[in-house]
Amino acid sequence: MLENKVVSPKQQALIQRFLDSLWMEQGLSEQTLASYGSDLKQLCLWLDKRSVTLLECHRAELLSCLSWRVSQGYNPRSTSRFLSSLRRFYQYCVRENLLSADPSRLIDSPKIGRALPKTMTEKEIETLLDTPEDDALGIRDLAMLELLYACGLRITELVSLEISQVSLHQGVLRVTGKGNKERLVPIGESAIDAIKAYLDNARAELLANRQCDTLFLSRRGQAMTRQTFWHRIKHYTKVAGIKKTISPHVLRHAFATHLLNHGADLRSLQMLLGHSDLSTTQIYTYVAQERLKNLHQEHHPRG
Repeated sequence: MLENKVVSPKQQALIQRFLDSLWMEQGLSEQTLASYGSDLKQLCLWLDKRSVTLLECHRAELLSCLSWRVSQGYNPRSTSRFLSSLRRFYQYCVRENLLSADPSRLIDSPKIGRALPKTMTEKEIETLLDTPEDDALGIRDLAMLELLYACGLRITELVSLEISQVSLHQGVLRVTGKGNKERLVPIGESAIDAIKAYLDNARAELLANRQCDTLFLSRRGQAMTRQTFWHRIKHYTKVAGIKKTISPHVLRHAFATHLLNHGADLRSLQMLLGHSDLSTTQIYTYVAQERLKNLHQEHHPRG
C-alpha cells in the first residue's frame, strides 16, 4: 500500500515549497493544504515505484496513475480532486521555471455524476412529526418541523422568521431567501395548526416577559440557532428510530420530492424553493425517476 511508504526528503521539500506558496498567496486552510499534500504524496510514491520523480513525470505517467486509481476503486469525484491538485502543482512548477511544460495540461477531468439529494419517505416524515412531546419545547419543535416540511424552507430562513412574516389568516409566509429575495410560500393546514398551538401555548412561556420579534425562540427566550435546531432534529430522528442521517436540508428535499411525486410542476417548485435557476430544481426529477424505478422493480411481476 502506498500509504505506508515515505516520500524522499528532496521530493517532500518540493511539495512543501508548493504548499507554502499556496498558503502565502491564497491563504488556504490547513485542511485544504493537507489535501493537496496528500494527493501529491500519493503521486510521488506511485512514481517512485517506477523510478520517476515529480519533475521527471510526463503525461503518460499521469494517465497511468489515474488508471491505477480507477482500478483501486477511487470514485470519480476523488480522482477529479486528485487531478486538480496535480494541475496546481505543475502550474507552480512551470511558473517557478522548474519545468518547461505542464504534463497535466491536456488531461481531461473524469465525468462526475450528479449526486442525488437525500430525502425521506412520507411514512418517515409522519413518524418524525409524531415524536415531539407536548411541552413548550416539543410544541415549538413540532411547529418548526411542520413548517420546514410544509414550505421547504432553508434552515436559515426558518430560524430567522419574524412574527410579522407569518400570516396565518391568509396561510402564507413572506420568506427572505438568498440574495435578500422575497417569496410568498403557502403554509398548509397542519403547519398552521402547529404554529397556532405554539403561539397560544408555548411562545409566551419561552419568552418569559422578554422582547423578541423572532418567531421561534430558544429556552432562553432568544432566536433559535441553526445548530440548536439541527441537534433537535438529530434527537427526534433517534427517538423515532429512523436509521437515516436527517438534517433540516433533508426535510427541504423531502418537501420538493413529495410535491413532485404528487404532480407539482417544476416551475411552481422552483418558485416555492426560491431557486434562481430552474436547473437547480431539475435534480428532483431524477429523485422521482429513481423512485419510479424502485416501485417498478418492487411491484412489477417481471421487474
